[in-house]
Amino acid sequence: MEKEMKLAVLIDAENISSKYVEIILGESAALGNVIYKRIYGNWTTPQMGSWKDVILENAIQPVQQYNNASGKNASDSSLIIDAMDLLFLNKLDGFVIVSSDSDFTRLAARLRESEMFVLGMGVQNTPRSFISACSKFAYLDVLYAAEHDKKAEKSSQKPEKAERAAQKPEKTEKVRPASGINKKTIQRALREFALEKSDDDGWISAGQLASLLDRKYPDFDVRNFGYKKLYLFVESLGLFDLRRDERDPSKLFFKLRQL
Repeated sequence: MEKEMKLAVLIDAENISSKYVEIILGESAALGNVIYKRIYGNWTTPQMGSWKDVILENAIQPVQQYNNASGKNASDSSLIIDAMDLLFLNKLDGFVIVSSDSDFTRLAARLRESEMFVLGMGVQNTPRSFISACSKFAYLDVLYAAEHDKKAEKSSQKPEKAERAAQKPEKTEKVRPASGINKKTIQRALREFALEKSDDDGWISAGQLASLLDRKYPDFDVRNFGYKKLYLFVESLGLFDLRRDERDPSKLFFKLRQL
């Protein structure tokens, strides 16, 4: 049985909207067992008001940090210090850093140097430096928009139609490519991986393709392009033939087509 990752979720409340809380906690829970949930900000300021009910409902520990000097973000420093303290406890396997601030670039890099998995979360204007420093990066605004589109579609459907749609989990949603990465870039990368990493017969596993994509593009997520499964996205590109393992149909392999 594969070991479940133990995680710390650290949220920069002054940089992220409270409307994303369900996505933040949902993505984190899907990744592993969330041991620590902490959120940082100056809770005496009016702009923090939208977070207060959310914090109570989701048992997130607020960390108060006054702005001791103009132009200095003390909350960022507090989050970084806590992350390093948690790192040295040697109880965790990964961190979820929720912010669109480039100030956390070095923190993400330092955590990865200690062989921690780092999931970054932010909106599409997040600097590339922070995205690249993470093991994986999720765009909160893209996932939020896709979720709301799905809810709106379901609410507008008749009951019998909604039931039929629910029985088709592979159906794709609207395409919402994230900033910084596009379909052509992914196509080129997939072609290169297939040429360089395939076996003698030209086949490469879907799992290996996914791993290679994650390493090269931390912010790649098939959901950003309207798909729920990697193999559906790859099939849509028209570059590969697909086969399933005869003994285990869940194992998929791709072979670059000769054009």
